[in-house]
Amino acid sequence: MGRHDEPGSNGHWVRAAAARYQRPLVLYTARLVADADAARDIVQEAFLRLCAQDEREVAPRLPQWLYAVCRNRALDVKRKERRMSLLDDEQTELVSSETSNPLRIAERRDDATSIVALLGDLPANQQEAIRLKFQHELSYKQIAEVTQLSVSNVGFLIHTGLKTLRQRLNPERPNEQ
Repeated sequence: MGRHDEPGSNGHWVRAAAARYQRPLVLYTARLVADADAARDIVQEAFLRLCAQDEREVAPRLPQWLYAVCRNRALDVKRKERRMSLLDDEQTELVSSETSNPLRIAERRDDATSIVALLGDLPANQQEAIRLKFQHELSYKQIAEVTQLSVSNVGFLIHTGLKTLRQRLNPERPNEQ
């Protein structure tokens, strides 16, 4: 292969990164900007920026680099447009490949809808940390790098958000520690 500093020499690496991260990045970014088209544009811009990066420098921290670029650009877009709204639940619902019992699938869908609705009531920083952890499978350290928070703050946000969700899902149960 060509040298890392030659234009276009990392095309294979960028294509592989796009294949792996494009869909989750669009979902994540769409939640931040509340606009699926803008999210796709932001993610495309992130991959264009990735083309200009040295693979050796970025590869060890690729997920957090991509999420941070998308997050920063999304925050720029939000500041510029000064609008906040939520995407329809059906735009963010993940397609299920499960083919088990239809009744169980319906129950899970109802549970997921309830959780998504309750998640939307949490503070934005808790929502973001929980989504990055469970929808995008980032580690606390990666989330800290993306959000520019400490790892302990990320842990606190996730713990507090999950505790609130548990209380709202099961109001008859006493507070769990």
